[in-house]
Amino acid sequence: MEKAVNNSVLSPEDLKIVHHCIADYQGMPGALLPLLHAIQDNIGYVPELVFPLISKALSLSVAEVHGVVTFYHHFRTQKPGRHILQICRAESCQAMGSDAIEAYIKKKLDLDFHETTPDGEITLEPIYCLGNCACSPSVMIDEEVFGRVDSQKIDQLIASLKGAA
Repeated sequence: MEKAVNNSVLSPEDLKIVHHCIADYQGMPGALLPLLHAIQDNIGYVPELVFPLISKALSLSVAEVHGVVTFYHHFRTQKPGRHILQICRAESCQAMGSDAIEAYIKKKLDLDFHETTPDGEITLEPIYCLGNCACSPSVMIDEEVFGRVDSQKIDQLIASLKGAA
């Protein structure tokens, strides 16, 4: 049985993982950020419907939990696609044309940042430095960084994602 809240669905397995993460971090001083990372690392996102569980466990308000999740670009509150495509937004990449790459990707996928393709394959996100400045502009797909990208390279990368099973 799945529980639906705020257009989000959390499976019993994911809810069990969230409870396990909360139990692991509940007694730790400054536990909020490590707990949020643990939840996202394990289920791929931090669903808003678990904010009350986190706030109760850590003696915080739901607003405090929400504020931290929405402050950091790393955290997502919606289930992501199978692949995460991140476009570097740091100064070096911008100087080397990442704005044009960003516009190209958004048009090609018909997405904005923090959105997922209708087939659930690709979620588009900004990232604020991949540490690959010598090879700007850069993108990261899942955990792999690609430098010196242009529209042709983007087409190849997206095609490879759509072809991956």
